[in-house]
Amino acid sequence: MLSGPPVTATTSASPESLLERFQSGNPRQRRALLAALQEQRQLLRPLIADHLSALDATGDDWAAGFLIQLLLDESDGLRDAFLARYPLGWLATVSARGLDYAPLQQALMAQQFEEADRITSALLRELAGPTAVRRGYVYYSEVPPMPSADLDSLDRLWVCFSCGRFGFSVQGRLLRSCNDRWELLWPKLAWKDGGRWTRYPGSFQWSIDAPEGHMPLVNQLRGVRLMDALLSHPALQQRINA
Repeated sequence: MLSGPPVTATTSASPESLLERFQSGNPRQRRALLAALQEQRQLLRPLIADHLSALDATGDDWAAGFLIQLLLDESDGLRDAFLARYPLGWLATVSARGLDYAPLQQALMAQQFEEADRITSALLRELAGPTAVRRGYVYYSEVPPMPSADLDSLDRLWVCFSCGRFGFSVQGRLLRSCNDRWELLWPKLAWKDGGRWTRYPGSFQWSIDAPEGHMPLVNQLRGVRLMDALLSHPALQQRINA
C-alpha cells in the first residue's frame, strides 16, 4: 500500500477540485495534500486516468507519478484499464541505444524500489557497453559517452515515481548543498553505517520513506569516481541545475 503522512482530517473539497489543487500546487503544497488524497482515494481513482491524459508525459511531474501509484494500489478494473491504456507506462521515455525502460517504469509505478534499483544498475551497464555488461559493473571512464537522452530518462523515471525524493538529480543537489563533500552527504543518504559501507541489499531501505536521495544506488566500494562521473554528465548537470 502507498505510504505517506497520517490522515488527520477529512477535506471538504470535491475530488475534482482536490485534484486541481494538487496538480497546480508547489512541492510544499502538494505534500500537504497527500493525506487528503489518500483519504479520498476511492472517489479520486475513477478520475485519475482522464486527468493524466491532459498532462505532459515528457517531464518528471511527481504529482502525476503519485496519482498513478494511487490508482494502481488496488487490483480492480480501474487498474487493469489503466495498464491496458499505458502498457509501457505513462511517462514517455527516449533511448538513443534502443533500451526498453518499460520494466523500470513498471517497477517504480508499483513501488518495487529494490527491483527498480537492480534494473537501473543493469541499464547503466548496457549504456556503458558490452564490456561493462560482461564485467558486471561500470567504470567511471565509461560514463561520459553515455547518451544524454538515456540518463535523462532514467532520472525522470525515478523523480516522477518517488514524489521527487529519489533520482540522480536529487542526489546531485544534495551533494551540492554539502559543498560537494561526500563525507557530509553519506549520513543524509544513509549509505554508510558507523564509517562502514552499508550491506547490500538488506541494510538499505526500499520504500518511499527512505531518506531523500537514498536511491538509485551506485556502487562506491571502489570510491566515488563513478558517482562523480554520473553527476558530472551534461544530461544530469542540466537536471541538477534546473
